[in-house]
Amino acid sequence: MGEFTINKDKVLQALSTVEEPDLKKDLVTLGMIQDIEIGVNQVRFTVVLTTPACPLKELIRKNCENAIHEHLSPEVEVIIKLTANVTTTRHTGPLIPGVKNVIAVSSGKGGVGKSTVTANLAMALHRSGAKVGIIDADISGPSIPVMFGAEDMQPTITPKDGKNYINPIRQYGIKMMSIGFLTPPDSAVVWRGPMASQALRQFFGDTDWGDLDYLLIDLPPGTSDIHLTLVQTVPVTGAVVVTTPQKVALADAIKGLSMFKQPQINVPVLGIIENMAWFTPEELPDHQYHIFGKGGGQALADKFEVPLIGQIPLVQSIREAGDEGRPAVMDTNPIVNDAFMEAAEALAQQIAIRNASREKTKAVEIQV
Repeated sequence: MGEFTINKDKVLQALSTVEEPDLKKDLVTLGMIQDIEIGVNQVRFTVVLTTPACPLKELIRKNCENAIHEHLSPEVEVIIKLTANVTTTRHTGPLIPGVKNVIAVSSGKGGVGKSTVTANLAMALHRSGAKVGIIDADISGPSIPVMFGAEDMQPTITPKDGKNYINPIRQYGIKMMSIGFLTPPDSAVVWRGPMASQALRQFFGDTDWGDLDYLLIDLPPGTSDIHLTLVQTVPVTGAVVVTTPQKVALADAIKGLSMFKQPQINVPVLGIIENMAWFTPEELPDHQYHIFGKGGGQALADKFEVPLIGQIPLVQSIREAGDEGRPAVMDTNPIVNDAFMEAAEALAQQIAIRNASREKTKAVEIQV
């Protein structure tokens, strides 16, 4: 087969038979095929995924190879480059114009490991190749500086377009903003709701976030002024609810999840993450002890018809890493790495599906 027996149109026709598994449309219609080059017995092209954390990238690669071999020739060499352009449905506005997706990470109650999950999701997404930031919205109890070993760091100020902007702290490749960077570590932040809400608005409006694929918002437990301020200030792509399998945690998680589903708020719930799903000793990686109960996260997901996107085991190294100031997913424990990477991939997958199937998000207008 010579170089003139294959052309770009034939390549596109072959690849139009390959469906994107989540979006249920073919790659050509979705505009995911770029940079087609034809050589002697060779086809080279780029597949632009909807996220670098796509869990189905190898399946897509294999299906593309099979389509070329089936519709053109089994002898042709297929060289595929996988890249990604994270999708967004946000309206470009004066606040965080370069941020593609704002993700609220919430919990019904404290103590379920929401900040630990946020830190590790951010790190896992970053390791996949995405640009990621975190806003620590828990004004009275900020945890993100500790979990990233950044308690002593302070942000700088840069003038831009006649205004002074805060430069977010950057640690391990993650951009972060927290009240913990602006106040002494040992001082208590005793503010009424309006003051805390104003601080959150400044994290959005007065911080130079640059270009980000995902900005995760580590919310305080429960439902409060901060939650309303968030959805009123910026369009939120979706929310993740963190719980444990324990009944008392699930009861509060239901309230948090219901808040996002209220008609006047209507923020899509991207999924449930069940933290401390079981206890696994380091020396017995195949053992699972369900000390907080079993199946609670799945039951919650089934009740509200949202996906269970992750189950994180209770492993000692997760706690140790957090205390030492680094997300546990940076370590080499395969149990921890796999759990957080799978949750991050599932989250990115749900964001891509949400962006392809739902209307553009807008800041919520709530009449009080």
